Amino acid sequence: MTARPTIDDAQRRARLGVRQLLAPPHRAATPEQVAEAVIALHATDPASVFLSAAARLARPDPVAAVEQALYEDGTLVRMHGMRHTLFVVPAGLAATVQASTTTKVAAKERRGLTDFAAQGGFDAGWLAEVERQVLAALADAGEATGARLGELVPGLREGIEVAVGKPYQATQTVGVRLLRVLGMEGSIIRRRPLGGWTSGQHQWATHPPYPEASVAEAQAALAARWLAGYGPATVADLRWWTGWGLREVRAALAACGAVAVRLTEGEGFVLPEDTEPVPEPARWVALLPALDPAPMGTRYRHWFLPDAHQAELFDRSGNIGPTVWLDGRIVGGWAQRADGEIVWELLEPVGREVGSAVGAEAARLHAWVGATRITPRFRTPLERRLSA
Repeated sequence: MTARPTIDDAQRRARLGVRQLLAPPHRAATPEQVAEAVIALHATDPASVFLSAAARLARPDPVAAVEQALYEDGTLVRMHGMRHTLFVVPAGLAATVQASTTTKVAAKERRGLTDFAAQGGFDAGWLAEVERQVLAALADAGEATGARLGELVPGLREGIEVAVGKPYQATQTVGVRLLRVLGMEGSIIRRRPLGGWTSGQHQWATHPPYPEASVAEAQAALAARWLAGYGPATVADLRWWTGWGLREVRAALAACGAVAVRLTEGEGFVLPEDTEPVPEPARWVALLPALDPAPMGTRYRHWFLPDAHQAELFDRSGNIGPTVWLDGRIVGGWAQRADGEIVWELLEPVGREVGSAVGAEAARLHAWVGATRITPRFRTPLERRLSA
């Protein structure tokens, strides 16, 4: 029996620097190239899309380029995907994400919407008519915010009490739930926001249906793309990143031909042509935003994140904040102050030369951010302290 190849933590960090386009010689020319490399840019916090792209671009002036790709060229798409999370993905991958992951979740959300409407005394026929009116209104208007759609389709403003009798009882509108479901199903899509690139108040537009595809084939294709960008990694990593069940993960790995390797934590997987070492890039430093794909691409992070740093860099829900990286390891965090200054703190001794390199990256970030103020949606202890 042939021994399994061993891939140590240092090699994993080298791969991250090269394949995540973080080492300067490997930086990209376009946001599309960035999205292809990382598969999906976290979009729960709108600013993260632009900040993650900028960290990987040779010329970091991403706002116009990302907006062009998202809202003019359609080469990037904002959609719900893995773990019910909002992402920006390459347009060519959107149907794969939809079939492999989002459609199943959308069906569950649709059932929940139907039950929610019934609690307010609205039957399936009424709900279907409101949905028809929404799509017709968007077809006429081209693009509209949720608030504007509420004016055009009064049914969206109907409020229904949830968690009745409990301390967190509240009123939710039909519009909040219906637009989410239509977005997850792919009938509508988020377009340009009102305000600047950090705004989350997006407009909606109609969207053509995604082509039907085999779930198993789509999952195998997505697993292969993930391994190319994040491998080697474990079954647990892929299960966490996708939100799939264990059986689905194992089937997808088998279908894409993944081969087992030895990692420090046990068994991992890579694509069959990816067992040979990757040359280690020259020393590199990066300032990555909250929810960046590099730290959010795997569940187990011991090989790039020391345990001692976690309390400072994560919020109580497990969301990572802005981080400072050195050669594939997280060594600190950063923030922006009210006056626009980019500040950072190193959580371990790394030497004066590295401190100078971090300062250069902070200046690079500040040069294109300019007057825009960035406050992460999920705030961490270190980010709060630095920004104060």
